[in-house]
Amino acid sequence: MDTTRQQKISRLVQKELSEIFRRETAKTRGTLVSVSSVRVSPDLSVANVRLSIFPSENAAAIMESINASEKSIRYELAQKVRYQLRRCPELKFHIDDSLDYIDHIDELLAKDKPKSEE
Repeated sequence: MDTTRQQKISRLVQKELSEIFRRETAKTRGTLVSVSSVRVSPDLSVANVRLSIFPSENAAAIMESINASEKSIRYELAQKVRYQLRRCPELKFHIDDSLDYIDHIDELLAKDKPKSEE
C-alpha cells in the first residue's frame, strides 16, 4: 500500500512525463507513447514508469530509444518539478502490454465462440 506522499509524487511524475512524451511524439507521426502508471519506491528514490506504446510493433525500438535517453528525460522532468520535489527520482521504464493482452484474450474468445451464437 502506497503512502499519501508516494501517491502524490506518482501522480505528479505521471502528469509531467505524459506532457514530455506528448511533446516529443508530436514530432514523429504515427507513434503514440502514453504513461499508464507510475509507482514510486517507499524511499522516493526510484519511479517505475509503465509506458503504453502504439503501434505495438514499434515498441521495442521506441523503448530502446527511451532507455538510451533516460538521463535527458530525467533532467527535463527535474526542471519541471524542481519546486515540488527536493530530488527527482531515478526513472525505470517498462512496457505496459496490458492492451495487447486484452486483445489476445478477445481473439481467443472470438475464436472459441460457436457459430450459432454469432
